[in-house]
Amino acid sequence: MLLAIDAGNTNITFGAYDGDRLAADWRVSADGRRTSDEYAVLVAGLAEGASISLSQLTSVSICSVIPRAIEPLLAFSRKYLKIQDPFLLTPELDLGIRICYEPRTDVGADRLANAIAAHALYPGPVIVVDLGTATTFDAIAENGDYLGGAIAPGIEVSLEALISKAAQLRRVRLVTPPRAIGTTTVSSVQSGMIYGFAGQVDGVVGRLQEEMGGDAYVVATGGLAELIAPHSRSIRTVNPTLTLEGLRLAYERYRGKG
Repeated sequence: MLLAIDAGNTNITFGAYDGDRLAADWRVSADGRRTSDEYAVLVAGLAEGASISLSQLTSVSICSVIPRAIEPLLAFSRKYLKIQDPFLLTPELDLGIRICYEPRTDVGADRLANAIAAHALYPGPVIVVDLGTATTFDAIAENGDYLGGAIAPGIEVSLEALISKAAQLRRVRLVTPPRAIGTTTVSSVQSGMIYGFAGQVDGVVGRLQEEMGGDAYVVATGGLAELIAPHSRSIRTVNPTLTLEGLRLAYERYRGKG
């Protein structure tokens, strides 16, 4: 089985693949201070709940936007999974796609994993909207080229900034309010967050669509995708495990198994 690990700024997502089938996946809070031993305890406990043992995990594919998490994850793979050459997805690798970004090393590995999966799963040109710590937009050409995209502050980051700068506002739950016209401070903030970010998604996607010269398929992923997608006119589907799928495909290509 392949263990795919996507280490993001807010969450770390693990996926156990039996061939091309995602047998189980787990999402935990990110902590750049975790050691390889702590990752072993964490993964072993999660896997046990799905009747999977560490000995069944014979390969690993990792991407991380947290530099300090990379070495502990690699060490965990070597020490506990007995994988001496764990796969780490980076922009320097031959991933089967042309990266139109300067410098190419600035592209987040998770964005490349999303691009690889989106090109494999959806027809024609694709736009990926990843709603996480940041909201990222990635444009993928019909032939799989990574064209670039846009980066904006994420929903929770924006809410934290708003609360910290506005003395009369307090933290609210990120849920959809009953109406766009808020009749309380709480529902007003919720409206601004939910409908405001849905509008941002549609606005940026519209710009990307114009520059790509066609009707690109729009897929959303990330921890907040399910919250925003119902209010967006442009998102056509939500795929919460898109990054994990990209990690699997990248591993298979690079290791010569696909």
